[in-house]
Amino acid sequence: MRLPIRDFTESYAGSGIIRAHMPGHKGRGDLLNAFDITEIKGADSLFEAKGIIAESEKKTSEIFGSCKTLYSAGGSTLCIYTMLAMCLMGSSSRKVVAARNCHRAFLNVCVMLDAEVEWVYPRYESSIVSGEITADMIEAAITRAGEPVCVYITSPDYLGRLTPIDDIAKVCHRHGCRLLVDNAHGAYLRFINEDGVPLHPLFHGADICCDSAHKTLPVLTGGAYLHINDPSAEKYEGYAKELMAMFGSSSPSYLILRSLDSCCDFMENEAAEHFAKMKKASDNVKSFLSPCWTVEDGECGKLTILAPPSGYTGNELAEILRGWDIECEYSDNTHTVLMLTGLEPSEINAIGRALSSIPQPRIRVPLPDLSGLAPLRRAMSMREAAMAPREFISVDMAAGRICGTALSCCPPGIAAAAGGEIFSEEIINILKNYSIFHVNVVK
Repeated sequence: MRLPIRDFTESYAGSGIIRAHMPGHKGRGDLLNAFDITEIKGADSLFEAKGIIAESEKKTSEIFGSCKTLYSAGGSTLCIYTMLAMCLMGSSSRKVVAARNCHRAFLNVCVMLDAEVEWVYPRYESSIVSGEITADMIEAAITRAGEPVCVYITSPDYLGRLTPIDDIAKVCHRHGCRLLVDNAHGAYLRFINEDGVPLHPLFHGADICCDSAHKTLPVLTGGAYLHINDPSAEKYEGYAKELMAMFGSSSPSYLILRSLDSCCDFMENEAAEHFAKMKKASDNVKSFLSPCWTVEDGECGKLTILAPPSGYTGNELAEILRGWDIECEYSDNTHTVLMLTGLEPSEINAIGRALSSIPQPRIRVPLPDLSGLAPLRRAMSMREAAMAPREFISVDMAAGRICGTALSCCPPGIAAAAGGEIFSEEIINILKNYSIFHVNVVK
């Protein structure tokens, strides 16, 4: 198949032309340097795409069935910034409804755009990273907010939980607001069907969503998609691109763009079979492990273990797996997360064998109960807090102080406290549980 960005960079690399342009390596040295170019004649320009980039984006849009799909070389972070700006631009309202288990990128863009967030706290169990979100909870938040311009949710979340997007989309559209979905971990869900329908948010009512292609597809780190499913979300041609240019680098990586382009070949010719095999291996391993390990429900592309019932912390279990030459995606005191996307069935089976061989002492490891987590009181907006003078203090001294900007480890990038909120003792304990021992507060 024609892959316009890959074909152009390969042709240019073999042309022998004198590169009197950026970047400074001039195509020499590392093998990939030959394909690392800038916006020369014929190479198109990401934020004003009319040539090979636009052609590649159109092909990806056809694969995902979107109204329009745009490439990002700045990860889902750039897409998150853009899609919220798309909703707020031209609106007299700054109100948005958002599920609290969001990535810190969303908090950062709320500071930049001075968004007023009506939070939806999930029904947490043992982690602030994941929790249940229902359509009723979203509807209640929309009512509290008045007339929000959009609703923002994360699905799948970092532990792999899927949110009922169909039901939430119906609520959003009944109230006249768009549904934005951070699908950073779910690009591959385009190729996982349930009752004949792909699990990707585009097929379940999302108006705009983002995928970190690099997380679950064969794409270089930083490659992402911004999918626009509602044509009215883009008021004129290039509207989203102009906003992306406001937040993104004016020198996007052509290596990343090339990998997004090349991924079209994988998605058209290999993805369906690859992910069908992955899902079968994942389902088998989860079923095999469930009698002895607490395997969390969720997407097939993640194997998430709740470790304490088996006598370990998540961090301890991750360290044991390293002894088996297995490196996990993420671990904390409660969970160990392994991403299975991109692995061969034999590798998934090897993970299953390793876990089944680990002895379980069944010593009780304390499991936090976050089911009654109280929402934090807000003293000022996130923007006011971010722009105020701040100081860095021990988290043990933070009770009653106002959070300056949200602090979170990445992964998972989920903040326990947002800027402008008042630290409680409960939140301080959660922060320490996630190894965050210093915070910034408003002076």
